[in-house]
Amino acid sequence: QVLSHRCPFLMGPIECLMDVVTPDTDIQVTLSIFELASAAGIPCEVDPALVNVLAGSKTDGSSPEEQYKVACLLLVFVAVSLPLLASDPASVYSPELDGYQNNLHCLAKAIAQLSAALFTVHNKNIETHLKEFLLV
Repeated sequence: QVLSHRCPFLMGPIECLMDVVTPDTDIQVTLSIFELASAAGIPCEVDPALVNVLAGSKTDGSSPEEQYKVACLLLVFVAVSLPLLASDPASVYSPELDGYQNNLHCLAKAIAQLSAALFTVHNKNIETHLKEFLLV
């Protein structure tokens, strides 16, 4: 907000670039724009730093199809684990903490950010996979 107020000539073009990004935009162009926006402090749908780390941590010897299956299995694991986590005694809202003792309040954002980054790395549709996650 401070940069937008003090340097509108700097933030204006970056915000305009963010408006240009659509799901049909090339993934490399989208990541470049998100990286610029993230550096300027503008929140992005996909965290470019997380995408770069995940893309750089690909293991040698495994095919992209196997890595994609592992990403899908990770979401299945999280979906299956949610009922167990919800029944944990530490999963009760604490007004003193303004959250949960086991940080359960951070889980939704973590799932959304991690799955967006994983499926961006594999060049897949994020929305479709998150809908499948909700079905599981």
